[in-house]
Amino acid sequence: MSILISSLMLGKGGKRVVVKDSIDIAGSPTQAGSAALAEAAPATAHADIVARTLQAGYRIVGKANLHELAFGMTGVNGWAGTPENPRYPALIPGGSSSGSAAAVASGLAEIGIGTDTGGSIRVPAACCGVYGFKPTFGRLSREGVMPAVSSLDCVGPFAADLAELIGFMKAVDKGFAQASLGPVTSLGMAEVAAEPAIVEGIDRQVEKAGVPRSSVSLGMLDEAFQAAMTIIKRETYLAYEGLLASGKLGSDVDKRLRAAAVTTDADVAEAEKVRRAFTAKVDALLDRHDYLVLPTLPHFPMTLREALAGQQDLDLSRFARPFNLSGHPALSLPLASHRGLPVAMQLIGRHGDDAGVCRAGWQLLHPASHRDDTANRR
Repeated sequence: MSILISSLMLGKGGKRVVVKDSIDIAGSPTQAGSAALAEAAPATAHADIVARTLQAGYRIVGKANLHELAFGMTGVNGWAGTPENPRYPALIPGGSSSGSAAAVASGLAEIGIGTDTGGSIRVPAACCGVYGFKPTFGRLSREGVMPAVSSLDCVGPFAADLAELIGFMKAVDKGFAQASLGPVTSLGMAEVAAEPAIVEGIDRQVEKAGVPRSSVSLGMLDEAFQAAMTIIKRETYLAYEGLLASGKLGSDVDKRLRAAAVTTDADVAEAEKVRRAFTAKVDALLDRHDYLVLPTLPHFPMTLREALAGQQDLDLSRFARPFNLSGHPALSLPLASHRGLPVAMQLIGRHGDDAGVCRAGWQLLHPASHRDDTANRR
């Protein structure tokens, strides 16, 4: 398996953490899974999230592999190797934070740190059957993270246990306070075209939790997906166009990056209009509902064999990417699998309500414990 690019030992004792290799760790090169950066000099300082992780008493045990330049959804990496999906080995691990998700799923670490520009935490979390959280845009500092400039990208954690993820967020973000234990009173269930078995799994879980719900329309979801694609193409091209001349990029990333060169200022301006409109639509829905619910993935992940043969599936991020555009916090929760295939539910909350999203996730997965807590307070 190629889960880790390198093993490290930073920090004493504490729980184990792996860090995506697009995030600086002082003394180690940041290669972003790319042969074009194979000779990168070691970073001179820790990224802010790395410094906070060590200050909180965690132990960093390795740098995790990823889809090259964090620019792909399969997690396949021809140079650094492709991480095996520990829980679903016939399937892709998902990208781009493939190694961080796989490390957590395999038990190599309690926490994986990844980045999410277009679903790159939530998609591999869903593929590997673990929890993945994209905080509100800007909540966790991106200082020391590649690319240096992004209007979409967020740093966030993976964990095999939701309590572990919540504990990490509390430790690295002093503004993250676990919300009150009051019940979630209204869920907006987004009407989306998804694999029926995935939708049925989510419906069963929400029904089991007994939370009031109603259907809502996210009619701009497809437009938001395309707008986010436009912006990531422009921003990624500007960040990495200098690597094209090296001839060392993987074929899939090289092709996508060259195609991104034709993105115009007018394209970006139109995408920004969609960003504003979609954000307002999501905000309006969250004025009427505590949280929004939809699948993390629109369909089951492709097989690893298909991906290694060159197939791509950017559509896998269809339900995740729009919330990079809008900046809302989003949590992916693994549910019971369907015939050996992963099923995951995504929760969306108001800007800044990161702790509330995690609390709602806990309530949906542990309705009995929530009812017990409520009864004990009476």
